[in-house]
Amino acid sequence: MNLSRYTLKKISPENVTIPPAEIFDLPEKVLQFGTGILLRGLPDFFIDKANRMGIFNGRVVMVKSTSKGDATLFDSQDGLYTLCEKGIIDGKKIEKNTINSSISRVLIAQNDWKQILECAQNKDLKIIISNTTESGIRLVSDDISHYPPVSFPGKLLAFLYERFKVFNGDEQSGFVIIPTELILENGKKLEAIVLELAHLNSLEPEFIEWIEKCNFFCNSLVDRIVTGMPDENIKNKIKDELGYKDELLTVSEVYRLWAIEGNDKIRDICSFAGADNGVVIESDIELQRELKLRLLNGTHTLTCGLAFLAGIDTVKHAMENKFSGRFIEDLMRNELGPSIPYKINEEVKEEFISKTLDRFRNPHINHQWKNITLNYTSKMKMRCIPLLIQFYKDNKNPPPLFSLGFAAYLYFMKPVTQEGKAFYGKMNGVPYLIEDEMAEKFFAFWNNGSIEELVENVLQLSTFWDVDLSELPGVQKVVTANLKAIIKNGMSVVLENACSGK
Repeated sequence: MNLSRYTLKKISPENVTIPPAEIFDLPEKVLQFGTGILLRGLPDFFIDKANRMGIFNGRVVMVKSTSKGDATLFDSQDGLYTLCEKGIIDGKKIEKNTINSSISRVLIAQNDWKQILECAQNKDLKIIISNTTESGIRLVSDDISHYPPVSFPGKLLAFLYERFKVFNGDEQSGFVIIPTELILENGKKLEAIVLELAHLNSLEPEFIEWIEKCNFFCNSLVDRIVTGMPDENIKNKIKDELGYKDELLTVSEVYRLWAIEGNDKIRDICSFAGADNGVVIESDIELQRELKLRLLNGTHTLTCGLAFLAGIDTVKHAMENKFSGRFIEDLMRNELGPSIPYKINEEVKEEFISKTLDRFRNPHINHQWKNITLNYTSKMKMRCIPLLIQFYKDNKNPPPLFSLGFAAYLYFMKPVTQEGKAFYGKMNGVPYLIEDEMAEKFFAFWNNGSIEELVENVLQLSTFWDVDLSELPGVQKVVTANLKAIIKNGMSVVLENACSGK
């Protein structure tokens, strides 16, 4: 039996929460650019939960912005999909299955642009959400008269222009616009691009003024691991448990956070926030950003190369390993946490660390360390280097675990072979792709000069790091010693020595 609105009545509620029939009659209140698993696992989760509680009472029009794929699966299942939440809270395993009914329909920009623009006529539609990947929020030369425009900002601008014309610039016709792309100040950046595009398209000043005064572009931060369709064994197990087949089955951790920068008006329009404390609407979300960026993402970045080179494939397996588990916890508590360049209450920090460690231990999430190495150098710069600088300000000496993680990063970034523009490292004789913009530069560093020179050259990349890291007393010496030890003894031995007091 396949999941659909028709088969809902045949599904047993014993193992899954089934949506009430009245939800399907709710008006469309959200336009969502993106069909991916993060949106299904986080914003759409909150909206669905609120609808079932009678709070938000609105559904989502999903827009598929790219030309890849179609909406067949969504159409065949009437927009329904199962979200399986699996994780650990305070040491206890949590598992919960819910059939999400937040999506009313899916429109494809390439084929259904007329229908998408017609959504601008809907007075109930007040919120626009997006997740078009980080590359989606960028300025490209775009003509909004195209059907559809090429870029996401172009599509958004065209939709806003249609709204402006339909309601004659009425002040109450504006939107709350919440991008969830993982870039700093995503709302402000999207607004700046939209306004610039409006000028480039020679749109009337009255419309531009309406964008600025009547629409709210909110910075936001999303945090939830959503894995999407599991492997065949797990999928079949869930199918047997639920009693039906779901081609859009989505698996997520239990933890969830959607921090939205906004005021009381934003809070009123985004009333779904009242259904779950995972939605935070505050005038300043810097606290949430710093905690996630430094403690979760920073730990990931400083551990990914180290764990991978030690032969540990996933985050959960690293937590199960005596030495890597200790490395992660000590790094987070003793080096990264105290070095966050933002004043944070110690109890709040400790609570976040405990929750993060629970998330890392989640037995249901196969988060691959190799995947975290994507754009390794940029992540190191954004997430970790400010912590290194702050640690020096406070302690006047190099952080030992940070230095080991940095040395592991240097060794992971050792290209052994080149195929066209692709560079490959080797771990136990097996090649791996180095997916990093600095791979070519590292290829030159590793093939020209000594280990000492390599470390010095990387640390002195002030044009990239925005600071000459070699000027931090002792860091060059410690990183060099760690790198030589990794080369000589292997990562597993070095990790054990570092985390066993040897």
